[in-house]
Parts: sequence; structure tokens; C-alpha cells
Amino acid sequence: MAKTVGETRPPVSSARAKTRARRRHADLQVAPPRPAPHVPTAAESEDGSEERSLLNWASDAVAQLLSGGFDGLAPGFLRDLEEEIARRIRRSPMEVNGYGYDPWGFHTEVARRALISSALMYRYWFRVETHGIENLPEGRILLISNHAGQIALDAAMIGVACILEAEPPRIVRGMGEYWLPTVPFINVIMVRTGSVVGTPKNATDLLHHGEAVIAFPEGVRGMNKSFSERYKLKEFGNGFMRLALQTNTPIVPIAVVGSEEQAPSLGNFKPLARLLAMPAFPLVLVPLPLPVKYRIYFGEPMEFKGNPNDEDAVIEAKVAQVKERIRGMLEEGLRRRRSVFF
Repeated sequence: MAKTVGETRPPVSSARAKTRARRRHADLQVAPPRPAPHVPTAAESEDGSEERSLLNWASDAVAQLLSGGFDGLAPGFLRDLEEEIARRIRRSPMEVNGYGYDPWGFHTEVARRALISSALMYRYWFRVETHGIENLPEGRILLISNHAGQIALDAAMIGVACILEAEPPRIVRGMGEYWLPTVPFINVIMVRTGSVVGTPKNATDLLHHGEAVIAFPEGVRGMNKSFSERYKLKEFGNGFMRLALQTNTPIVPIAVVGSEEQAPSLGNFKPLARLLAMPAFPLVLVPLPLPVKYRIYFGEPMEFKGNPNDEDAVIEAKVAQVKERIRGMLEEGLRRRRSVFF
């Protein structure tokens, strides 16, 4: 029935008024902060539930860490470092979609968080000195370096240098070993932080896209050298030179001084490596990498012309020029060094 002029609403019952008030109050409330993960107490162990509580706490902690739930608890210098990494990633010349992914699976947010640990090692553990990084040209480049240290921390330090020190910052695209995608968790982190499986097609596509691709022509031979062989370059493969010729890409030689002493090894235990389906299993003498002083030298770009399908002898002559340049940079870096740790 239509309401006439002067007609008043019937009184609202006190119960209905209270309900409406509660709803209006709830609409104005801010969602409460996410509770901190529960830490099990001694009392919880009395009924045998300590183990379950620890597992629940650990899973909650990991979930909150990945979602940024502990950001407010991080020390100020760590938050500053994370913000610096985020700014540098945003300035990198790359193409990402609206969700932060590039065509090869790199993800800006995952990379930002994963790079924090590498950046901490870069600045506070290895205390990296970078020389000649202004030699990085714009556009596609092949970064070719010596390789050592039992685990690829030298690659990580070069990658951090190119993000924190280069202008503009560059995301380095690593060429991972074929077995890495078979390792759970590592396979995801590898792709999300910019690396791909080291196939010729992946490398060619990345270079045609204008990316900075890093390769270690010594391969596993270099990474798993014994301590007595440090700074003695192993045989270089020819693949990187054929790739450079095919894509008309300049090569930037890199010499890393320090990585060869970070994890002294007695050599490669091949039977266990075969059993675990790994390319090598080094007999490392220390549980953690030593806090050696890293010095990374970026040389001037080298450009080569020719047919990528030339005979091996022709390609090997070009490869030898790159190897000799890196050898000379290593010798110069070692002459300048006064101490392994300082």
C-alpha cells in the first residue's frame, strides 16, 4: 500500500535495532592481523602431540613466509634490501604480463624474495667487489665465465652483480643442467628466478628476445675441480661460440676470483654421482662455503663473425680467443689480490 504524506514508520523492535547496529559495526571493522604461528609449549608434549605441533608450526611459518606474513618482523636493513631489489627488478629491460610472469616463467615477486638470500651473501658473506660492469652493452649479450666452487654460487653472484650494480639492471638468464628440472622445488625456483634448461633453442630464443644469457663453457668439469687445480681453466665447449655467431651476439668475458677457494674438494666421487643421477658428487672438505673475498671482473665485449656451422677447428680458434682473455683477466685479478679472505 502506498505511503501517504505524514505517515510514519512503525517502531522498530529493540532486537532488530541491535542486529542492525551490530551489522553496521562489523562493516566498519578492519580485518584483524594474521595471527603469528603457534609455537608449541612443553605442556603439549605430555600427550605425545609435540611432533604434530612442530609440524603444524613449521608449515604455518613457511606459508606465512612465502605470503609475506613476516615482512613487518624483518630488520630494517633487510626490508631496505628487499625494496632495493624490487626497484632494480622493475627497472630491468624485460617483458612481463599483468601477473608478473615473462614468457619463460620468470616471476618478479618470487625472484624478489629469492634474491634476498643471494644479495645477503653478495654483500656480507663474500663481500663482492665488481670491476668493469660498465662494459655490459645494451641488448642481447652472452656472459662467458670461468666456473668453480662445487655449487654454482659464482653464477648467483654474477647475477646479483648485474641486478645491483649494472645500469640499467639486467636479469641474467642461466642455462641450467638437464638434471635440475628433475629436482623438486629447485626446478620451480630455477625457472621463477630467470634460469632455463640449457637447450640450444632456449638460449637462441632468449637472445633473440634481447636477454643477457650466462654460460660456463667449462661446465661440470670446471665447477667440480679439485683444490689443486684451482684457476686452471678446463677445456671450453664450442656451443657458446656457435650460438654467438648464429644470433650475432657480443660476448662479455668474465673472470671470478675467489670462487675457486670457497669449498675445497678432494675431487669427484663418480660412483655416488652415477647412483644419484647427478653430473658430479664432489668430496667437499667444509660443510658451508668459506667466507672468501669475491672479485668479479667484466671484460670488454668481444664480437665474432662467421658461419656458425663451420668446422670445429674454425670454431675452436675463436673459442681460444675468449678462453685466453678470461685466463689473462684471472691472472691479473690474482696478482692484485693480497688475501683469499680480504
